[in-house]
Formats: sequence, C-alpha cells, structure tokens
Amino acid sequence: MNDPIGVVLAGGSGRRMGQDKAAVHFRGKPLIDHVASALGSAGLEVVVVGRNQPLGAYSAVGDLPGLGAGPAVGLLSAFAHYPQRDIFLTAVDQPLLRPETIRGLLTLPGDAVVPVADSHPQVTCALYRAACRDVLEGMLNAGQAKLRGLLALIDPTMVGREAWLEWGEDGSSWLSLDTPDALRAAEAGAATGH
Repeated sequence: MNDPIGVVLAGGSGRRMGQDKAAVHFRGKPLIDHVASALGSAGLEVVVVGRNQPLGAYSAVGDLPGLGAGPAVGLLSAFAHYPQRDIFLTAVDQPLLRPETIRGLLTLPGDAVVPVADSHPQVTCALYRAACRDVLEGMLNAGQAKLRGLLALIDPTMVGREAWLEWGEDGSSWLSLDTPDALRAAEAGAATGH
C-alpha cells in the first residue's frame, strides 16, 4: 500500500453559504482548519483541491481544465498531481470529521472504501486507491460527472453502520455544514450537548 494523502475539496463557490466556506468560522476557527486537523491527526498530509493558490498553510491543486466542477473532478485533479498515491477525500464543509473514522477506513481493502449511512454512500468521506484513477478519468471523459457512478465501475468496500459505530463514529464525519443555518444548528447542538 502506498502513502495516502488527505485531499480537501474546496473549489465550490460557497453560494449556499454566502461566502468562501473554507474561511467560515465554526467553534472558533475556520472550517478548513477543522478538516485539516482531523486528516493530520490520522497521519495524512493535507492538500486542498480546487484552488490555484495555497489556502493558508495548506498546499493547493487546481481543478483540471475542461471537465467542469464537482467532487469527481476534484478527485481526478488530485490523482493527476499524485498518480501513485491513495487519496482520502473529504470536503471543506465537513468540520466534524473524526480521525478515528479516517484511520478505520484506511485499514480496509478495496479499490475504494466508502462509509454508508441510511443506504447512501458517503463519497466525500472516503478512501480512493490509485487504481481508481484511470476508471475515473474514463468516466469523466464520457460525461459521467457523479462520483457515486465510479462505485459501479470498480470494486469498492462499502462500510456499514455497524462497522463505523465501532470506531466511535456517529455519522457526523460526513455531515456537510454548507449553510449558515446548518452551522448555527451544529454550534447549538455542541452547546447543549447534542
């Protein structure tokens, strides 16, 4: 197994948030710092994708031109810069990401390792091995832009609730706080112990 890297999707316009999500503060620090801290605590180097300039202390990789935008493009852009490395993919608006969950996913076999919650694959809190790169490139070149579509073309390991509960995961790792209301609700939940 190669040395995996932690990739944070941060190329969106932040339209729903009303500003750049990476810089929005949650529990006293920017969203990007929460996500990067979890990746770093799991032993991963952190790279931001979807930016042409470093984001604070984090190096950045721009999206490949001509393919549009979205998580699948972000993942392929990361593979273009790190073709031999496995990628743990997450999003900048997932500040409740748990290092224990990252470590748990990293230990499992499969072309990709994806948690499943309520029958939904959590494709932006998942491990994609280097073997996915060529398949993903072919998929995007054929106009198939949904990251979930990749799972049907490879041999993934889908990680159900029973397994991730054992890691102490409660489903928060893949919770997207992508609106001001979602941020306020998460802050209030922390304040009341929920």
